[in-house]
Amino acid sequence: MKKISLAIVSLALVGALTACGGGGEQAQPAPAPAENNAGNSASAGGDTAAAEGLYKNACAGCHAADLSGAVGPNLQKVGATLSEQDILGIIENGRGGMPPGVLKGDDAKTVAAWLATHK
Repeated sequence: MKKISLAIVSLALVGALTACGGGGEQAQPAPAPAENNAGNSASAGGDTAAAEGLYKNACAGCHAADLSGAVGPNLQKVGATLSEQDILGIIENGRGGMPPGVLKGDDAKTVAAWLATHK
């Protein structure tokens, strides 16, 4: 009985950690056409729909679809306390239980810029 309980707890832990990983590259939507303009961000007129799609695929599993938080913290007003660069650093390097590199490159910049507008 003790082995079964340990197995169930182990599977639950693996499932929770896997959900926060974002599903890898296959979960990423196709790049938005605006991505060709290097340096553009969602806050500078970029594609909000692309940022929302990236968030949904890579972040909502831990932060909830409405940014209210679940396993991860509430992000509904993250832009009021963190700058776009701060948010980008967390996305790229991880923080607490969040693994690094859930999003990379322009995808990370797009989501960071979008989250920074949430005040």
